[in-house]
Amino acid sequence: MAAAAAAIILAHDASAQSARPIPAEAFAKVPDIQSVSMSDDGRTLVGLVADPSSDNQRTALATWDLSGDSLPQVLSASVITPSGDRMEFVQASALPGGKVLAVGRQAWTGRLGGCGEGFTSGATSTFIFRQYITDQQHSSFDRAFENVSRNVDISREQQRCLDLVNTSGLVSTLPLEPDVVLVSQFNPRTSSSDYYRMNLRTGSTELHQRIAGRARPDVIDPRDGSVLVQSRTVAEGSDFRIEYLIRNDGNGEFELHDAFTTRATDRFNVNIVGRDEQSGQYYVVTDKFSDLAAVYFYDANERQFSDEPILAHPDFSASSVILGRNPSQFNQLLGFRYLGARSEVFWLDEQMRSIQDGLDAAFPGLNVSLNSWSDNLDRILFSVSSGARAPSYYLLSNMQNVHLVGHSRPWLADYPMSDPELIYYEARDGLRIPGIVTLPAGWSPEDGPLPSIVLPHGGPWVRDTTAWDSSGWPQFLASRGYAVLQPQYRGSTGFGRELWLAGDNEWGQAMQDDKDDGAAWLVEQGIADRDRIAIFGYSYGGFAAAAAVVRENSPYRCAISGAPVTDLTRIGNNWSSNRLQRAFQGRTVSGMDPIRHTDRANIPVMLYVGDRDVRTPAFHARNFYNQVRNRVPAQLHIIRDMPHSLPWYPRHHTETLGLIENYLANDCGPGGM
Repeated sequence: MAAAAAAIILAHDASAQSARPIPAEAFAKVPDIQSVSMSDDGRTLVGLVADPSSDNQRTALATWDLSGDSLPQVLSASVITPSGDRMEFVQASALPGGKVLAVGRQAWTGRLGGCGEGFTSGATSTFIFRQYITDQQHSSFDRAFENVSRNVDISREQQRCLDLVNTSGLVSTLPLEPDVVLVSQFNPRTSSSDYYRMNLRTGSTELHQRIAGRARPDVIDPRDGSVLVQSRTVAEGSDFRIEYLIRNDGNGEFELHDAFTTRATDRFNVNIVGRDEQSGQYYVVTDKFSDLAAVYFYDANERQFSDEPILAHPDFSASSVILGRNPSQFNQLLGFRYLGARSEVFWLDEQMRSIQDGLDAAFPGLNVSLNSWSDNLDRILFSVSSGARAPSYYLLSNMQNVHLVGHSRPWLADYPMSDPELIYYEARDGLRIPGIVTLPAGWSPEDGPLPSIVLPHGGPWVRDTTAWDSSGWPQFLASRGYAVLQPQYRGSTGFGRELWLAGDNEWGQAMQDDKDDGAAWLVEQGIADRDRIAIFGYSYGGFAAAAAVVRENSPYRCAISGAPVTDLTRIGNNWSSNRLQRAFQGRTVSGMDPIRHTDRANIPVMLYVGDRDVRTPAFHARNFYNQVRNRVPAQLHIIRDMPHSLPWYPRHHTETLGLIENYLANDCGPGGM
C-alpha cells in the first residue's frame, strides 16, 4: 500500500524553505476536484471538477465508472457536465439506484415577501439553490424531491415562498434497500412535514409518515426508515421546553422521556445518534453531565442513562459515533468522532483501525480520512489533507492498490506552507482560551518578531480547526510574512460548555478581551511585533474587528471588517421573527454595540461586504463607515454579487484577497504593516 501511494502523492516539503507570497488566484480558482462521494456498491464516484473549458473559473459535475476489475493508477472521470450559464453546481453526491444528486446555485433578485433568509431586513438580492437528480451518464436533470406529494392546492405566493426556501430534501438513504430513499416535504395545507419513501429507479413515492407541529424526527431506523425518536419544542413563557419522545417497541406509540427534557435557555447539547439493535439502547452524545460532550447509553425501558460514558476523550468533546451501513457491518459500532485540533476518528473496529493505520503509514504527516467504503471493503474512498495541504482524493481497491482520483489544488505544491498548531493561552480573568497559530514557512524565533494578524472566526457559535481552511486566509497571510492567530474566544463551541456559555452577552466585552489577550500572548512568545498587529475578521469576526476600532487602548494597528454586524440592536430585532431562536441564541447577543460608540474610533479600518449578503446586510458596514470616516482613515468596499457564505465566485476571492493584501501593506497605520 505504501509503495503504491508513494508514486502518486503530491510532494510538499517546507522544512527548509521560506515563505513566499501565494497569489490570490491560487486560492480563488475553482478546485480541480471537490465534493467527492462513492455509491454504496463501490462502483461509481460522483464529484465536482473544474469545467475543463473555464480555466478553473466554473464547476462541472463528474462521474467515474469503477465497475471494471482492474483500475488504472490515476482515475479519469467518465462523464463531465459543465454548469449552466445561470445555475452553477456547488455540491454533488452519489445516491442509491444508480442516481446522482446535484445541487445548483443561482443569483436571484426579487421581492422576498416574508420568505427566506434576509426578508426581515428587506433584502431583495440573494441566491437560490436547486436540487437535481440525474443518472451516471447525466442523460437528463430533473428537479429532485419537489413533486413527491400530490394535489397540493396552494397560492402562487405560497409556492414562490416554498421555492425560495427549498422545503423538500433527502432525509436518509436506506442501505438495505438499495433503490429507496426517505424524502421530506413541507405540506403547506397541514403545516406538517410529510415523509415519503421514494424509489429512485421507478420514481414512485408513497407517504411514509406525517409529523405535525413543532415535532421532528430525531432518529431514523436505517433498516426500514421508520421513526424511532421524535423531538418537539413546547412554548413555556418566553422560553421553550425541548422534549424527546421514543417509540415503544411494544405498542408503537411515542412516549415522553423526561430524562432528555431541557429548556432552550439551558443550552445543553443532546444528540441521539443511533440505536444498538442487540440491546435496544440508544447512543446519546451530550454535555449534560460534564463540560465536554461524551457518548452515553440510554436505556428506554429503564428510562435512564448509563452511569459513565461509554466513549469519551479526556481533552476534547465527542461529536458522533460511526455505525456500519453496509450489510456485513450493519449498525455495528465501528468508532467515534471527537473534536480535537481537527475532527478525529477513534476506530473501535479492528479491521477499520488496521486500514487507517496502513494508510497513515502510506501518507506520513498527513490527515487521512476514510470517507466511504463498499460492503466487502474492495473499494474505499479516502481523502488526504492537512492545514498546509488542500485535500486530495484516492481510492483503495482490494486492500492493496491506491488510485488517485484527483488533487484539489495541485498548483499549491510549489509554495511552502507550515501546518497550523493548536495552542492555549490564559485570558485576563483566568479562563483558558484555545487558539490556532499559523506561521510563515521556515520562520524561527531567531528571525525575530513578525507582523501579525488576529483572525477571529465567524459565528460566533462555531470553531476553527487545524485542517485545511477553504477560505485560504491563514495561509494567504502567512505566505506574506504574517503570523496568524485564530483565537477560539469565549462563545466558541467544541471546546466545552464553560467556554461556550462564557460568551453570553459579552459581545465586544469579555469576548473581545480574549482577542486582545491573544495578541498579548503572541508578543510574549516572541512571535509578534507589538507595534505591528492587525485584526481581521468576517461575519462575527467582522463585528470583532469593528469593535476593536472603538475600544480604548487597542493593541491593533488597524482593523479589517468583512461582512460585519455593527448594530446589535438591529440584528437583535431580527431574532424576533423566530421565538425559539430568540430564546436559544438571540438573548445572548448583547454587549458593547460598536455603532453606538463610533465617537471613540481610534484606529484605521477597512470594511467590505457583498451586495447579495442577506445575513449581515450591507447597511451594517455602510452605517459604521459613515460614522467613523471623519474620525479615522476608513474604506468601504461593496463586492458585486457576493453572498455571505462560501462558495464564492473566483472573482470574489481575487478581489477581497487583493483588498486585504493592499490594505495591510499600505494603509494599516502610517506606512502600513
